[in-house]
This record gives sequence, structure tokens and C-alpha cells, in this order.
Amino acid sequence: MRNLKRTGILIVIIVVIVGVVWFGDKSKSSSNRDQNAISTPPVSETTKVSSTLSEYQNAELGFAVKYPSVWQTEDANSGVTFIIPIDKNQVSSVGSLQVNIQVISGTCAFPPVTTIKDRATIKVGNLSLNTISMTNNVQGRAYFNRMYSLQKAEVCYMFSLASITLSPASKKLTGSNLTQAENNNKAIIDSSDTAFINMVESFTFIAPPQGIDETKVKVAP
Repeated sequence: MRNLKRTGILIVIIVVIVGVVWFGDKSKSSSNRDQNAISTPPVSETTKVSSTLSEYQNAELGFAVKYPSVWQTEDANSGVTFIIPIDKNQVSSVGSLQVNIQVISGTCAFPPVTTIKDRATIKVGNLSLNTISMTNNVQGRAYFNRMYSLQKAEVCYMFSLASITLSPASKKLTGSNLTQAENNNKAIIDSSDTAFINMVESFTFIAPPQGIDETKVKVAP
């Protein structure tokens, strides 16, 4: 009788352990699926088109652009960020450079600004884009931004270049190094601005992925 009781208790313990492990694994699997579903970025693809240029395509957001291959891409739910590397071997005080493309539902609107360097409208094929550039100096930092906007039906495509340049003096640059840093700062930002403009001018729409006709969807048995 004692052996039967011990055997029964042992079976119960084994069943409990198996149940805990099974439910735990199932819960982890479900959690991982939910996490993957939330963090899945838009469908995008990068291909090399020349020795210096690559093409970024985002089928979900429906556009493609060409950009310098040295730029690094980071997908987001509503667009993409391009990080522009800064040559550390040059004497400069440029702190950061990046380009953003955002796809927004609604009407295009530039942010409210007080200092606009220039404003214009450009043609890219049969598309018309509005553009502004802004400069500002705050607490020893120089900011330069260029923005383009493109309206297509109820969707706005917003392109922006943003740079932050520290004061050369804040990096303790003096004499010829100070002059060299100022010249290099301008050259770095100007070349990035030119590459950004070229990227915008390469913009094209691409067909988004097609859904499945709901009348043709087969239900699994």
C-alpha cells in the first residue's frame, strides 16, 4: 500500500513538473511571437548600384531612393534614418549628421521656425517638392537643417537633413587648426547637403506588396 501511495505521489509530481514546463514554454513562445509582431520593421531592401551608391527600397512604404553606400540605414515604423559617418581623421567639430525620410498620414507641414535661410520648390520628374533650409546657433552649437516635403493624396513624404556642429573653440582648437576646422566643417556639411539633395532627386514610387483577395483565402481544415 505504501509503495502504491509513493508511486501515486511520484506520478502527480511528474505530471505537475511536465505541466509547468509545457505551459512555461508555450507562454515564452507566445510572448516571443507577440514581441516579434510588435518590433517587425517595414519590409525594406538595400542593393548596390555602383561603386559608391546603393539603393534603398521600402515596399511597405512604397518608395525607393539612392544614397551614398557609406551611409548607414536604420529602419523605423514610419520611415528610415541614414546615419552619415564623420571622418575622424579630419580636423573638424561636426558633431552629428543624419538624414530622415518619414511617411506620414495627412497634410505636409514644416515645423514652426524663426530663421529660414531659403525656401523653394523643385521638380523631380513630374513631382513637385517644397523645400526650406534653416540655420541657427544656440549655446555654441551651430544647427543646419534642410527639409523637403512631397504630398501624394493623403500621404506626406518628409525628407530632412540635420547637422550639429560644435564650436571649434570648445574642442580647444587654436591657430591654424581652428581655421582648418572651420573650413572642414563647411566642406563636410556642404558635401552631405549635396548628397542629400541628390538622394531626394532620385526618389521614386514603387508598388507596395499586394494583399490576398479575401474571396480566395483558403481556410485550413
